[in-house]
Amino acid sequence: MDEAKDSAAESEPDYRFTLANERTFLAWIRTALCLLAGAVAVHQLVSPFRMQGTRSAVVLACVILSIILASGAYFQWRAVQRAMRRDEPLPSSTLVPILAVGAGTIAVLTSAALILS
Repeated sequence: MDEAKDSAAESEPDYRFTLANERTFLAWIRTALCLLAGAVAVHQLVSPFRMQGTRSAVVLACVILSIILASGAYFQWRAVQRAMRRDEPLPSSTLVPILAVGAGTIAVLTSAALILS
């Protein structure tokens, strides 16, 4: 019964906003795929660093960040779409700080491995 009330209060947003939301979703997916490709490249092409396990840590960090971004992109897309349909304020995104911290972590790991090699 509550779901019927919720859907009755929704309206179709301007198609331009829906398409912009989809483009944002696809940008997050591209970023996740790039991180995954980077993980494969590091695993296959980079010689092991002097510090044991560093290469694996960089690969794992890229893969985990890729999974978080890909799944988070869907939930963010859905939340924004719901807010637009209900004429509510758009929700904030946690993906931006997650990506910043994740990319920073990968950069620090890689820099440390290169400096100590």
